[in-house]
Amino acid sequence: MIEILGPAELRRAHASGAFVGDTLRRLRERTVVGTNLLEIDGWAASMIAEAGAVSCYVDYAPSFGSGPFRHVICTSVNDAVLHGLPHDYALRNGDLLTLDFAASLDGIVTDAAISFIVGDRADDEDARMIDATRRALAAGIAAAVPGARTGDISHAIGSVLAGSGYPINTEFGGHGVGSTMHQDPHISNTGRAGRGFVLRPGLLLALEPWVMADTAELVTDSDGWTLRSATGARTAHTEHTIAITADGPVILTE
Repeated sequence: MIEILGPAELRRAHASGAFVGDTLRRLRERTVVGTNLLEIDGWAASMIAEAGAVSCYVDYAPSFGSGPFRHVICTSVNDAVLHGLPHDYALRNGDLLTLDFAASLDGIVTDAAISFIVGDRADDEDARMIDATRRALAAGIAAAVPGARTGDISHAIGSVLAGSGYPINTEFGGHGVGSTMHQDPHISNTGRAGRGFVLRPGLLLALEPWVMADTAELVTDSDGWTLRSATGARTAHTEHTIAITADGPVILTE
């Protein structure tokens, strides 16, 4: 399903995106060495309740997961890159953490993710990898203009990631959002320009470049959800939800 939102729905999308972006900002500020992943999940659940929002994850049970997710945020650490299931783990100095959060507010879903290094033991390669996903996301957003195609976004993202030396996995990528999460169109993190769905004003897209340092192969953790790099290499993931407008792309989850 591909939804095209009207003006009233787009106003609600702005409010939803502001909530998701602000939640990630607040969570990052509170996350320090010693913070438990289950604490982060609890904080996010409280923020959802305070805002009158609805989690997109608690009852989510897609084919690529093992039963309902039962948490409100994905917490992926170090070699984990996607769908990290919160568990009893206290973050250590130098851990590379990705928080991926989606929620519905007033009936509109927005989705965003941030990667950052916990504490003060920063690694240059981690920082370079996070920066590559951020630059790739910026390139993808710049390509998301009315009349362009989804392949133009994929090509822009992939050019930055490949140019930075990272293998690209095409199993998981960006997607449409709206009244539900994970809608069509799929936005691969690499592709051919000029191909795919034509972008129209009113379309919401969650764009999410992610990489693993030395592989494109994923393995599924024993928890049935967390996806890790097959080599144990570190990972990074950055995501924003954008709205296609007549004046160009607008970031909703800044």
